[in-house]
Amino acid sequence: MSIGSRSDGRRPDRTCGISPMLNRTTLDPETRVLYGDSLQPPPGYVFDAAVATTFSLDFETALAAPVSLALFAAENREDILSHPLALLEGAERIAGRLVVFADAGHLHAQGRPHSRLCSLLERIIVEVAAPRGGAFHPKMWALRYRPSRAGDPTLLRLLVLSRNLTRDRCWDISLRLDGELTRRPDAGNRPLFDLLSRLPDLAVGGIIDEARVLTREIAQDIRRARWTAPERFDEVSFALNGFGGSIWQPSRCARLGVISPFCDTDALDLLADLPTAEKPILISRPDQLVCVDAETLDAFERISVLDEMAASEDGEDVSANALQGLHAKAFIAEIGWDTVLTVGSGNATRPALLSGNNVELFASLKGKRSRVGTIEQIMGEKGFGRLTRTFVPSELEPVDPAVISAEKRLDDARRALCRGALRLRCERVADEDAAEHPWRVWLTTSEPLPLKGVGALTVWPITRGDGHACDVLSALRSGEPVDLGVMPMVDLTRFLAFRLVEETEKASTLFSTGLIMDGLPAERHAAILRWAIDSRDAFFRYLRLLLSELGEPFSAALAAQEGAGAGSWATAADDAPLLEDMVRALCRGGERLRAIERLMTRLEAGNDTGADPIPDDFRTLWDAFRIALQDQDAAHGG
Repeated sequence: MSIGSRSDGRRPDRTCGISPMLNRTTLDPETRVLYGDSLQPPPGYVFDAAVATTFSLDFETALAAPVSLALFAAENREDILSHPLALLEGAERIAGRLVVFADAGHLHAQGRPHSRLCSLLERIIVEVAAPRGGAFHPKMWALRYRPSRAGDPTLLRLLVLSRNLTRDRCWDISLRLDGELTRRPDAGNRPLFDLLSRLPDLAVGGIIDEARVLTREIAQDIRRARWTAPERFDEVSFALNGFGGSIWQPSRCARLGVISPFCDTDALDLLADLPTAEKPILISRPDQLVCVDAETLDAFERISVLDEMAASEDGEDVSANALQGLHAKAFIAEIGWDTVLTVGSGNATRPALLSGNNVELFASLKGKRSRVGTIEQIMGEKGFGRLTRTFVPSELEPVDPAVISAEKRLDDARRALCRGALRLRCERVADEDAAEHPWRVWLTTSEPLPLKGVGALTVWPITRGDGHACDVLSALRSGEPVDLGVMPMVDLTRFLAFRLVEETEKASTLFSTGLIMDGLPAERHAAILRWAIDSRDAFFRYLRLLLSELGEPFSAALAAQEGAGAGSWATAADDAPLLEDMVRALCRGGERLRAIERLMTRLEAGNDTGADPIPDDFRTLWDAFRIALQDQDAAHGG
């Protein structure tokens, strides 16, 4: 378990905190782990399937995740994003084996065009809404790994996080649990099963059948997991808020410590009123604390905020690469001889702890105080507390109530735009410019949307950028369709960017959401494939990716980018001919060769330019391997 930074890939990202390697204190800032490493399988295993949940998401980080899972590219996100062929192959290999559920309307957007490869995420990202009107807020990965050797057990991994699937670099906490798949359900896993099994029914824009099946399959597996508790802890348990029933809250204890970047008066009153022998202590953010009643703050023994100079590597690095801001969430309770550490997505706020309107996931670890540490050791100068300073109530002015009201109106409008009334329709254009811009896209609504409090609303496909933005506010209020313009097939996407400005101009927001798209051409995916593989050189580099085994190191698989060129047919790793790689793939059963066959079929299907990246000499070679594959299939059938 760890507390630390997010993975944005600018350098090897570190996450600090709880770790089996620690000999000093829990949540020690000097102990950090790579977030990407947490996704990688144990030795002797390969990635099989995963379901993830997040509140917010950015497309670049989401694109990097399949590559990390498929090609062991854990070190640097920016390196991953610089190789479009790796992004393409990562998405291809993970298709049907990864689903990411995110809160509807909280996909990040930008003014410049996103990569056309982001459209590959349409099969992976599912937007959902909390059933009780709050935020869908859990941050979790449930992963399954299959053994390379027959007879070994299937392994499962659970990541319970405080971070979202985005690139910001805040201090976070993550819990990693490894376990085996058993035959019997474990009652302690019921909250995890309840969350996973309910996810498909929360989808606001539909969910494909394979994603629904995979999610329910992983839910059943997680229900039968037997977890190994982290070192120094004896028990692990889970809790789920947001679906009715009892609401998880910290229980009676001798002392309570709280780490929560977001907080409000109601929740802090609840925590301060818990029966405890001593006043609780709190670490939060100054912009949140200045909005809390002074009487409430007086009920805490000590209130601290992150010291940005201490957090940024002892004040030596205040650049964008430094670890800045607080996003970690934890409730630490001393009960008898034990310390109970609860981590997860929930803040000390009313929607998370009182009303239960937010969907939140918590994991609680229990261990002897002598081994785990006291609250003072965990949150004080020997632990995470050395990165904090005392909160000074006068250091910031409270947020203007008018701004809070404006942001609330925009949030209501965001929800209205993401709850299923909007759809997209694309039509083939038949005019003299059809070769350049063959498709027209319409934004339609099933009913007029009042969008109260909104002063301006512009929309554009994320692949096009805000240079193609359309003003849609009047049309949506009257229920009329909007022409979003004409574009090439490779720019077609169901992800739209929305920029809203509140009517008083005191607040604005930019976000993306995915809509159901009618009339999407079946060959769109093949066209994106052909756009990425646009030359003989790119074709041969992609072949090397196809011939690499799942989990082969990313650097070796992509080394051909620096090689002597495609004409040599040599892998940059060892200069072995491509022919040898193909023979090896045939001897191993031909799975990778069948992937090449699918690639060639799709490149031909997506050919609307007349250019052909498949060399004639490779076609001749491929004919021989095609016959060998047919003979192999016939032998297996016999």
